[in-house]
Amino acid sequence: MASGTIQTSAPRGAGARISAALWRRPWVRAALLLTPPLAWFVFIYLASLGILLITAFWRINSFTTNIERVWNLGNFRTLLENATYRAIMLRTIGIAALVTVTDAVLALPFAYYMARVASRRAQTALFVAVLVPLWASYIARVYAWLLIFTHDGVLNWGLDKIGLGPVTLAYTNTAMWIVFSYLWLPFMILPVYAALERIPDSYLEASADLGARGGRTVAKVILPLALPGIVAGSIFTFSLTLGDFITPFLVGGTGSSFIGNVVYENVGVAGNIPFAAAFAIVPVVIMGLYLLGARRLGAFEAM
Repeated sequence: MASGTIQTSAPRGAGARISAALWRRPWVRAALLLTPPLAWFVFIYLASLGILLITAFWRINSFTTNIERVWNLGNFRTLLENATYRAIMLRTIGIAALVTVTDAVLALPFAYYMARVASRRAQTALFVAVLVPLWASYIARVYAWLLIFTHDGVLNWGLDKIGLGPVTLAYTNTAMWIVFSYLWLPFMILPVYAALERIPDSYLEASADLGARGGRTVAKVILPLALPGIVAGSIFTFSLTLGDFITPFLVGGTGSSFIGNVVYENVGVAGNIPFAAAFAIVPVVIMGLYLLGARRLGAFEAM
């Protein structure tokens, strides 16, 4: 009987000592908790980015199509000197910026109504309306817009009924802009809503008491306080557009390639992995600079 008591109490005492040691040293608990995800992040994500950067400085043999591990800047020189690649970079960045501005303009009144005007029941309904499209397949949503934009699609059918005649939107940059704006709009609405909801009512009351009209209150009180949420949403809309290659492939025309399309073609078709790596670094650098600016504007506090 005594030996059985000793055998069962020993493990319990060891567990208690370990628990007490962890309680006295919270940094040990934090290290044990964070080590697995940090190790995954460092060895998988950061290591792959490092390999990508290194590969961008290699070159491919034009005769054997083998990768030659010779350090050079030829891939980056091609990106800067080739007018086609410069146009693709400018198109990608320009449409990503345009989509971000469009979503911000659309999200502000919608999020303001959700946060400051709508009843609790209306808020729930609007949240469902914002989130339900995210449950559908990305490809299905893109193809739905493609069916709308086709020559005999819903858009031209409606315009024909009111006597305005058909328009040609399919396979254009305009179509890409509309589809991207629709796809990423929820990612702008939610952080803007969070920022607007945190604005104290007393700020708006004080602005009214000081004689400010609605427009001045929006410009001087609401927009500055909502700016971190707008910038936080812009991180999603800008980065998701910048790295996309499916929508340009399905909706854009022959002259609507994005950076992602060139990277895909050089990896899967041309087999020029060093050049693909060099081009893939461009959006990484752009987003790095963008995140630094967003951090200065307090965007991460609104995420």
